[in-house]
Amino acid sequence: MTRYFFVVLVMGLLGIAIVVKAAVIMFAERQYWQDVADRFVKENVTVKPNRGNILSSDGKLMASSLPEYRIYMDFKAGGETKDTMLVNHMNEICEGLHKIFPDKSAAEFKSHLQKGRKKGSRNYLIYPRRISYIQYKEAKRLPVFNLNKYKGGFHEQVYNQRKKPFGSLAARTLGDLYADTAQGAKNGIELAFDTLLKGRDGITHRQKVMNKYLNIVDIAPVDGCDIISTLDVGMQDICEKALVDKLKEINATVGVAILMEVETGEVKAIVNMMKAGDGNYYEMRNNAISDMMEPGSTFKTASIMVALEDGKITPETEVDTGNGVMMMYGSKMRDHNWHRGGYGKINVTRILEVSSNVGVSYLIDKHYKDNPQKYVDGLKRMSIDQPLNLQISGEGKPNIKGPKERYFAKTTLPWMSIGYETQVPPLNILTFYNAIANNGTMVRPKFVRAAVKDGEVIKEYPTEVINPKICSDRTLTQIRDILEKVVSQGLAKPAGSKQFSVAGKTGTAQVSQGLAGYKSGRVNYLVSFCGYFPAEAPKYSCIVSIQKPGLPASGGLMAGSVFGKIAERVYAKNLRFDIRSAIDSTSNVIPPVKAGEMNEALQVLDGLNVPVQKQFSPKKGKEAWGHTQESPNAVILQAKEETSSNTVPNVIGMGAKDAVYLLESKGLKVRISGIGKVKNQSIPGGNRVVKGQTIALTLR
Repeated sequence: MTRYFFVVLVMGLLGIAIVVKAAVIMFAERQYWQDVADRFVKENVTVKPNRGNILSSDGKLMASSLPEYRIYMDFKAGGETKDTMLVNHMNEICEGLHKIFPDKSAAEFKSHLQKGRKKGSRNYLIYPRRISYIQYKEAKRLPVFNLNKYKGGFHEQVYNQRKKPFGSLAARTLGDLYADTAQGAKNGIELAFDTLLKGRDGITHRQKVMNKYLNIVDIAPVDGCDIISTLDVGMQDICEKALVDKLKEINATVGVAILMEVETGEVKAIVNMMKAGDGNYYEMRNNAISDMMEPGSTFKTASIMVALEDGKITPETEVDTGNGVMMMYGSKMRDHNWHRGGYGKINVTRILEVSSNVGVSYLIDKHYKDNPQKYVDGLKRMSIDQPLNLQISGEGKPNIKGPKERYFAKTTLPWMSIGYETQVPPLNILTFYNAIANNGTMVRPKFVRAAVKDGEVIKEYPTEVINPKICSDRTLTQIRDILEKVVSQGLAKPAGSKQFSVAGKTGTAQVSQGLAGYKSGRVNYLVSFCGYFPAEAPKYSCIVSIQKPGLPASGGLMAGSVFGKIAERVYAKNLRFDIRSAIDSTSNVIPPVKAGEMNEALQVLDGLNVPVQKQFSPKKGKEAWGHTQESPNAVILQAKEETSSNTVPNVIGMGAKDAVYLLESKGLKVRISGIGKVKNQSIPGGNRVVKGQTIALTLR
């Protein structure tokens, strides 16, 4: 009995102890054990998906999310063993870091790392800036750094950075993300298609099992779709180069160029350049869709079309423009050549050819002064006043006043007819001219063709028609004939080409200074040209619009010449000839060959069966830089002696590709102007290389 009682007593006490301990854990130690549990299990961890890419129409990557890294060192990881290894390999590590990051010397890295080691820092920043994945992988190969982070101490912080491989090309149209990518997109295609690009977040929870954390997926993240844009990288590059060269030449403040495919409305290139404080040009805002400017003489086409459509005039209707000055309701209407005596009596076709302000304003005032609403209705019939409802945000809405609106005076109609007292963004003007080229059908400009996921089209964006017919076929035939003559016989000759016909209209307008009017201080000008090519079977339409301070200002010479370069280069890009028709079987043509890498030149010439005289010995895997000479029977390839790595190479006669590669391999920065081959370099060959110095190359 005593033994039984003793067992019961022990069991009872044990039960009481368990209940008491459970109560203590549940109440007194609740927070402590909750904290312990949190260390082992982490619920509802958000997993971010990969953001989709933005691609060009020909599949080139224009915007993508790439990882960037900050690299750190934990000097206490690995104990004495790691510390000894670090000291023994310090010089090797620092030399390696210098090769990866040339802007800091090995001595600077050594001093920096020793300082962190002395502090015993556990999260010591090795390099002050974010680095690329390639640089990170190279650093990870260095001694000690190649150990895991618990033994070696080298660790990293990863950032998901949005990159544009083609730099400034269409940067504002592609758009940007906020620095904190969790906030999403700021503008452009990135913002307009953010829902498709960003994908859907996933959820995991982390649980510690056997001293290891396991990520257990509850909901898998869904990566974003890729967006196929309408932009063409080659055409974008052509437009940007042609425009920026002219902006620099005339010291302009703003420049816009848009290239559009006539039938589909696909925007193949869009350039928005503004002059910054440092004198260079950058894409700062999407001027092409947002600038609310008075279009000037490009608007005259619309005015003449209204009168043609209403049967008020024909292309042969004559106007006596006199000496180029005509009084209109107390104000002087002037032609650009008024100081040379004007154009006298000319017909409607010639009025547009020479862009006569007097001729257009006289005709519109004569036929519509008693009913200006009929003129405004004619403009609206052609949808030139309609917002485009673009795929991207930020567009300006055309502002075309009606006679019942405030400030519509007697002078409004004549000045409105020549592109003043109206505000129309450049893309809206282009859309109107594109409709003329597209047999009267106005289509909505588009920047995105489709959304794609895993090779399958998720959503397609077809061409949308704004206005199926902006005017009658008769008016269309008449205005297209006139616009072709504006280029072939009028002020827009610089926009033309000897290879194909171009049609369009120039514009030169004074820029209003708001309440200060047009003539306060230095007068600013908007010069523009809008048209299409080839004129007989239009494939592309294009507008070039440039803002500049002071005279001279010419829509034809300035904007028109840019249009001409764009048109010829885009046309050449799409040419396809049968090479057999170019072969003269009776002669052996020896082509001119640029200086550069001789092994590459030899490979191309051999492939084309062009006779070659080698005056160098090709060595596998070794570059041979040199120049060429032409002889009646062969191309002579001559390699130069190797130059020191500390001297600037002579790149005269090379093409841009070889010259830039060779100079940048020496640590120089290169600035190029012109096209062709190098005729001049700002730092002569043989000078000592100063890494990071800029060398300017002039190509012709």
